[in-house]
Amino acid sequence: MDLPSTLHTAAQVRRIEAAAMEQGVPEVTLMSRAGAAACRLLLQRWPQARRIGVVCGGGNNGGDGFVVAQLLRESRHDVRVITCGDAARTGEGAAAQAWKQMLAAGVEVMAFNDARAIESLRQCDVIVDALLGIGVRAPLKPEAVAVIDAINDCARPVLSLDVPSGLDPDSGAALPAVRATATITFLAVKQGLYLRDGPRCRGELRFDSLGGSPGSDDDFVTSSAQAPALRRLGRADLSAVTAPRSHDAHKSQFGRVLIVGGGPGMPGAVRLAGEAALRVGAGLVTVATLAVHQCVVLGARPELMCLAIDDAASLAARLPAFDVIAIGPGLGTGEWSRLALWTVLSHCRADQGLVVDADALNLLSMLEGLPRNPDWILTPHPGEAARLLDIPIAQVQADRPAALAALVERWGGVVALKGAGTLIGRTGTTPLLCDLGNPGMAVPGMGDVLTGAISGLLAQHRDPLAATAAGVYLHALAGDQCASGGERGILALEVAGQLRTALGQAR
Repeated sequence: MDLPSTLHTAAQVRRIEAAAMEQGVPEVTLMSRAGAAACRLLLQRWPQARRIGVVCGGGNNGGDGFVVAQLLRESRHDVRVITCGDAARTGEGAAAQAWKQMLAAGVEVMAFNDARAIESLRQCDVIVDALLGIGVRAPLKPEAVAVIDAINDCARPVLSLDVPSGLDPDSGAALPAVRATATITFLAVKQGLYLRDGPRCRGELRFDSLGGSPGSDDDFVTSSAQAPALRRLGRADLSAVTAPRSHDAHKSQFGRVLIVGGGPGMPGAVRLAGEAALRVGAGLVTVATLAVHQCVVLGARPELMCLAIDDAASLAARLPAFDVIAIGPGLGTGEWSRLALWTVLSHCRADQGLVVDADALNLLSMLEGLPRNPDWILTPHPGEAARLLDIPIAQVQADRPAALAALVERWGGVVALKGAGTLIGRTGTTPLLCDLGNPGMAVPGMGDVLTGAISGLLAQHRDPLAATAAGVYLHALAGDQCASGGERGILALEVAGQLRTALGQAR
């Protein structure tokens, strides 16, 4: 089944499961469907596998594993179950029923503390991880850590059920966690699979709604009335702001952008932002920078216009002519930079788009009394976010959705918290997540390209949230296309140049 674009927390998934049972689907049926979906994926993904180890814990995740083991045994596979903790179930719950049916099918079971267990895992063609599920919280018990380490040390293909064991389903933190080759998640996609260590630990990600037949959807998510915690960006976010142009279009219809920055010794940043704004289709793009930088900007990209601003008064007089103002790329934090930011924030009209990035964000965190714009777009990386919130960077990265919510609450407008899995938020809307992009984009100037892309799209489509979503998605898509020949050595200017191609291919 295709992956949904909506992501949920563990608490939300429990409510979705409860809603399914209220619709008349028993817990044991959901468990049977989960085990069957996992077994189908295993046989499809590793058709030559004969010897399979299933590592089961004491919760319902272990019950899913019992179902997998039973089905594999019935299909004549050599399967053995390794139990951790109190996995042997008694009573009448779904996991207890699955345990009894598995034993009745003749599945071999051994405890993890059995001296033969680890050697048995090493001899398997595939390991099924059904240890912990979504109930995991730090710190893990020592035995659970030992099992996770053993699975990882076996260097065998691993299929994790629901989430890799040890991965926090909400934050994506590995506590530690199993490094899966593939993960099949059930009912709804857990947000932790896309945050922090999630992408590294989950491997190939598959989804099953646990509907009545393979590939069906009984709409348990909708029936639970659970709004998603996050939504992944997709091509629809880009097409929403890039309508086809009429044959008699002219450049003035596509917005006038002013990019303010390029403090002493830093003309490259505004040049990169200007290039990106042009590449996404802005009608006219002007760079406002120190007079000494004019030749650098215009010599590198003659399609840009350039304003020499050596004093705040000259900048204030020119601002009304523009539809969108972006400030921050290479701005610096000196006196010239402070006056430029104060001038922009003081004179930007309500009907003008405003994008604030880089050193302009650092100045926001440093200076008291700066005017605020209720519709501005802020694009902090984790370090800038930490300064805006006056908290350690580690705290930002430990819970990025919480940091995003705090930024939106404190500063307003639209906030794009950059990084691996950029998050976008605005008051009253579902936060957005970009799962594109790659480590090769961690190079100087990449944020300046994003600022230009957002500004250029905002000039054409005046919704700040829609323009930010489209800009983040397009920027990451262009970065991935540049990485097709390898991630190391990608330059920001190459990504800026790729924006036009990525824009055309995404329609």
